[in-house]
Amino acid sequence: MPSFNEISAPQLMRQLGSADAPILVDVCIDDDFAEDPRLIPSSRRLPFDRILEVLTEVDGRRVVVICQKGKKRSHGAASLLRCESVHAEVLTGGILAWRDANLPLVPVEVMPEIARGKTLWVTRHRPKIDRIACPWLIRRFVDPGARFLFVPPSEVTSVAGKFHAIPFDIEGVFWSHREDRCSFDTMVDVFKLSHPALDRLATVVRAADTDRHELAPQAAGLLALSVGLSRLHKEDQAQLSAALPMYDALFRWARDGFEEGHDWPAGATK
Repeated sequence: MPSFNEISAPQLMRQLGSADAPILVDVCIDDDFAEDPRLIPSSRRLPFDRILEVLTEVDGRRVVVICQKGKKRSHGAASLLRCESVHAEVLTGGILAWRDANLPLVPVEVMPEIARGKTLWVTRHRPKIDRIACPWLIRRFVDPGARFLFVPPSEVTSVAGKFHAIPFDIEGVFWSHREDRCSFDTMVDVFKLSHPALDRLATVVRAADTDRHELAPQAAGLLALSVGLSRLHKEDQAQLSAALPMYDALFRWARDGFEEGHDWPAGATK
């Protein structure tokens, strides 16, 4: 059981994947991090004695501080934040407890280069499924501050080079389709985010994006909503903003609502 001002690993995992998830700050010292250079999804590293730098990002959000064992460094840093009226908690047992619970950890070696504190990605304009699902995954589980450029297909590679952006979901780049799996699958695999809920969601995205609705009956609904959003919004950034809550809802369904059905009136003849 977590103590006062602490949060357990399973509790924290249930809070990831939503717009109101807490800010995660990893304050492990370099020697401890070098023993296992992986990060809890969406977390970023910051020395414990620089924890107040996160104040510029809080804007009313909660903060969870993480160290190796959940002891002096994380408790001290969280207490400093509470001095500034921030709702700050400590991950019970630290990253070791998260690892022991067999929860996802992102290898730092696959993390994209961060420019000005945020990763910058580029893909084809007028997105439908994969090019919206991937930004959702990145913002919720990799880099909450990530930015996405949508440009004409012929300009993606050139824009990537000129703006030092990471191209995705186009032919011939690392972050794209592989065999019969889509770009969302690639990101889940490479970032080591496999988890029952994300795996279930990945199946729906793959089924909708590759027109194989037999893989998941929910794919038809995802396709319909995605096409509808693309028709409602002429501006791609507006479409992305409108679609992110849809994926938040799909993730919640995939996490703990996938077994729920609906039949009204109950027992009605089919």
